[in-house]
Formats: sequence, structure tokens, C-alpha cells
Amino acid sequence: MTEPGIVVENLAKRYRLGGFESYRTLRDRIAGIFGPRTKQDSRELWALRDVNLTIGMGEAVGLIGHNGAGKSTLLKILSRITEPTEGQALLYGRVASLLEVGTGFHPELTGRENIYLNGAILGMTRAEIRRNFDDIVAFAEIERFLDTPVKRYSSGMYVRLAFAVAAHLTPEILLVDEVLAVGDIEFQRRCLGRMNEVARSGRTVVFVSHNLGSIESLCPRSILMSGGKVAVDGKTRDVIAQYVSRRGGEAMLDLRAFADREGTGGVRLTGIELLSEDGARQVDEVTFGESFRIRFRYQADERLPAAAFGFALLTEKNERVFVTESTDSGMMLDLLPGDGAVDLVLHKPNVLPDTYRLEAWIVEVGVNYTDHVRMIGSLPVLPGTAQRVNVTALTTPGRGVVYVDADWVAG
Repeated sequence: MTEPGIVVENLAKRYRLGGFESYRTLRDRIAGIFGPRTKQDSRELWALRDVNLTIGMGEAVGLIGHNGAGKSTLLKILSRITEPTEGQALLYGRVASLLEVGTGFHPELTGRENIYLNGAILGMTRAEIRRNFDDIVAFAEIERFLDTPVKRYSSGMYVRLAFAVAAHLTPEILLVDEVLAVGDIEFQRRCLGRMNEVARSGRTVVFVSHNLGSIESLCPRSILMSGGKVAVDGKTRDVIAQYVSRRGGEAMLDLRAFADREGTGGVRLTGIELLSEDGARQVDEVTFGESFRIRFRYQADERLPAAAFGFALLTEKNERVFVTESTDSGMMLDLLPGDGAVDLVLHKPNVLPDTYRLEAWIVEVGVNYTDHVRMIGSLPVLPGTAQRVNVTALTTPGRGVVYVDADWVAG
């Protein structure tokens, strides 16, 4: 049996909302001891509740789930950043964690100095840091800026250096949160490669990400968190399938109570409709090569004078197939308080037959998201009878997600 790397027993974390607890008299306290407790304090939030799991030494395990499911809270407890309210977490080995960009960096110190500082914080000796120094600098690609204060680094440089330090200083356990989303595609590829090396060397990796493709490529086993508890624990492919199936959709998606979203909230998406190209009828599915319309319904609590809408089509692994924003058509909206709708017409998008997910957002141009929802609904694309196309071949595994209209000519 594999030796345990992480053991979590009856773990729970409670936060109190709204500041300090109000003053209670002695009589109130006595009554609370002997009297019945009719309901839980509404100011309490249990971010984790009764979490039990064991991760073997050398395992690479993914943590997935919607925002607020408890993933980051669990990693913070494992990293000893916060203490549990109940239960315990036992870690067998030295831990390196990358939970936020540049955690443990001093902005006034140079990149060189922060490598030594961050390495010391992670429990490494000066000799270990010196031995890995060149590899860290090469991986982070900051040679030219090594003696520049990190306060002048871009967010990409910050995260490259932070990951390089955490991943190259030989921890027995590496904990990584969603920070890799900051980097570009090439950086993410190298990070996944490095985490694969860490896992193959017999060390433990726990990886939190909304990128289901990355989770599947790195982690044979995954854990789905929901409501602060472990909902599913098993093979990654099976866990992802259950996660996606819990977020199904239909022709009309009601987003008013959808919890997995982020943004300032001044203007929120309330619904998404899938319609025929002319907008005359709702549809549950589309055919390959067919144009169709998506209607975004929103509610504005305040005026937003420079707003843009965005949409992305996603694979079931949460990989973007394409992205379009209203500003691509030169359209910027002045949204007034109240309800409204914006339509997007997709002209014969040549995505191959499969089932896709949706992502949508509203942004105050040049500022912040006011609302952003991911992995919502489902959009089945059927083969149909498209001209010039071998429709049967379109459903063959390994064809990718996009069809390119091309001619082959004999030489």
C-alpha cells in the first residue's frame, strides 16, 4: 500500500460573517447552554464540513468544483495558512504551495533576493537554493530582470518566478491553486510539464483548476468539492463527467440563482436563450454549419455607460473553442437601470458535432467584469447533412473541434 502523503480527518472550517459577535449577558449564555438551539447563527459560514480523504505519497490529485465549493480553503489549511475549526490535516513531508501570485515576495527586493527569501520561507537551506538557482531563473525567464525589484514586474513575470521557486526547491508536497491562469499558453504547458516531473519523482501534487483539460492531463485521480464537502472521489475522467453533468442546461437558461459567478454585480446576466437564426423560435440543439442566435438577458441595478458583452464556446473539458465580444463588431453599450437583452448571431460556426458548454460575461470596458459565468448549460451540435462534407467522418475521434473548409489537389 502506498504511504500516505496527506491525511485529512473530519476537517471543518467555519467563518463568522459581519464582524464581531454581539454582547451577550450571563443570562443569555446560561440560556444558551440549557435551552434548545432552534437554528444556526446566520452569521456563520461553513466553508468546509466533515472532509475526510487520504492522498498517497507520489499521487497527483486534482481538486475541482464551482467557486465557493471549498477548494481554496482546503489548500490554505493544508498550507498552514489558516487553522481548521474542527478535525485535522496531517502532511508527511515538506510542503511548497503556490496559492496566490507572489505570495511571500517582498516588493522592494530584487528577483534574486526574493528567490532566496521565498526559498527560506519554504524551509529550504541556502545550499539547496543555490543548487537550484540557475534552473529557477531559466524556468522563470527573468534573466534580464533578475536584479530589478519585483514591484516592477508584470503579473506574468511574478507568477513565473513564484511557480519556479515553488516547483524547483524539492518539496515532498506541492500545492497549486488556480494561479496558472495568469500565464500564457506556453508557460502553462511548461508548468504542467514541471508538475508531471514532480509527480513522477515520487512527490505529491494537489492541483486546483477550472481548466478540466489540464486536470485530466496531469491527475489520474480527482476530487469534486461541493458545498464544502467531498462530493465525488475517483478517476479523473469519471469525476469530470459527473461535474459537467451537474451543470446541465436547456434552450432557456435561468441564471438569476446561478451561484458560480464573479464580478462587481452592478449588471448581472439573468438568462440565456438559444434561438433560431431569425430569433423566431427557441431551439435545444443546432446542426453542424447552421447559423443560430443567442440572446443574453440582463438586469442593471445602475447605469453602465460603457459596457461590452462576451461569449465563449467551451468543450466539456472547459477549453475555449472560440471567443467573441461585442466590441469586435464595434458595439459598446450604454446600459440603463432595468431589464434588457442583447443578441449574438453566430454565422455558420464550423465546430464539429459534439456537446459544448457556454461561458458569458458583461464587462465595464477598461475596468472590471460586472458579471462572469462559466461552464453553463449545454449546446449539442448535430452532424446534419452539410454539403461538401463527409458528415460521418466529422464524428470520428481525434478530429479536434473545428472544421476547416479545404480542397485537396493531386500534384
